[in-house]
Formats: sequence, structure tokens, C-alpha cells
Amino acid sequence: MIETQIAARSRTFRWSDPLVNAAELGRRSGLETLRAIGSGELPKPPVMHLVGMHAVEAVEGRVVFAMTAEEFHYNPLGTVHGGVLATLLDTATGCAVHSILPAGMGYTSLDLTTKFLRPVTVDSGELRCEGTVISRGRTTALSEARLTDSEGRLVAYATSSCLLFDLGRPVTP
Repeated sequence: MIETQIAARSRTFRWSDPLVNAAELGRRSGLETLRAIGSGELPKPPVMHLVGMHAVEAVEGRVVFAMTAEEFHYNPLGTVHGGVLATLLDTATGCAVHSILPAGMGYTSLDLTTKFLRPVTVDSGELRCEGTVISRGRTTALSEARLTDSEGRLVAYATSSCLLFDLGRPVTP
């Protein structure tokens, strides 16, 4: 059997209680929250540990995240799974929108349109994902993200629409 012929690999990671950040909702602006996570004042959300991404920069309307392509990101074809790349793109588009919101405002992704332009492998090195806000209205915002490899080549691109809402009022369909 092939499984017995392949050396097993493993990965272990830890994360903090996600309710710590949830308790902070509405108390800080989006940019203040992102910077607190980036500085370690607030813990990184569990998904960042799961995927292995880290925050690089957060300014109003623009964020940068990075992740090194690893074997544990692979699909059966020997490339980084598109879902992993989409997670990085979704994080960048959503956090770009988060960076422009005042305290008391929240957001949720309405959609994510992704274009995969080239395969990503461990040879791609550190991936850099820059998200920016394109437009903000009263109830929605539009953002984009560009994902590049260690040589600066564009490997994927995404746009996202986000619903904006008051954290003090429930979102109704």
C-alpha cells in the first residue's frame, strides 16, 4: 500500500480563545483592532494560525498579509489548494474594509470573486497579499486583493463586496 511507503509529516499549532477578540467588538475602530492584533495586544484569530498567515501592515483602506507556501497547503495535484489562497484573499479584502470602519460598525463578506493566475508551490516562497478598499457606501463596501509570490509575480486576484452594519443592531435578511 502506498500509505506505508510515504514518510508521515505532522504539524501542530496553538491558538487563543477567539471570544477575547469578540468581546472587543465595537470598542475600537477597525483600524485600531487590526493594529492591536498585529502588535500582539489582541490575539491573532485562529484562522491565521491554521493557515500560517501573519499581518504585515494596516493603514486606513489598505492591509497587507503574508504567508509562506508550505506542503500542508497542498492539494492532490502538488500545488497550494485554491481554498487556502482564497482564504488569504478573503482576509485581505475583508480587513481592508474593516480598516475604514469606526468603532461600533461591523462587516461581513457578501461575495468573493477570485481569479487564480498561476500555480503556487513551496518554491513560490512567501506570498504577499495586499487588500485595498475601492469604494465605500452607506451599507456596502467594495475591496480588492492582489496576491503575489516572492518574485513579485501576480498569482491570484480577488474582489469582494461587504455588507456594513451597526454592531448594536442585528442584521436582518
